[in-house]
Amino acid sequence: MEDRYVEIVVDGQPPYARHLGIRVVSATPEEVVAEMPVTEALINRNGVLHGGALMSLADNTGGTATFLHVAEDEFTTTSESKTNFFRSLEFGDTARAVARLLHNGRTTKVWQTSVYRGDGKLAAQVTQTQMILKRNARG
Repeated sequence: MEDRYVEIVVDGQPPYARHLGIRVVSATPEEVVAEMPVTEALINRNGVLHGGALMSLADNTGGTATFLHVAEDEFTTTSESKTNFFRSLEFGDTARAVARLLHNGRTTKVWQTSVYRGDGKLAAQVTQTQMILKRNARG
């Protein structure tokens, strides 16, 4: 994979990801690492990272990873996602997502994304399936 293409994908994060403060730390076609600060805007009424924000981090990380596999006339979308929550992330912490490729099919990619707290403990495990579709197939 051309380094310039990886740079374009990493730097070209969508507005929603930028709004959440997601920053891609490293990216290869087999693994993408991203971080997101646990800000006041992302905590729930219990003072910890909202589950939806954590899932957004994992989904964006897997989507970014899949985007490294698509051709110019293709796009990717999540078709399935399952999350197991193990520990909370406190306000002020940083969530670190590591997406690893489990299945590298022609039209689907399956990613396992581990989300860690700043202390290195596993906070959540997300498994997601990303579909690759032709741009003209968009409905």
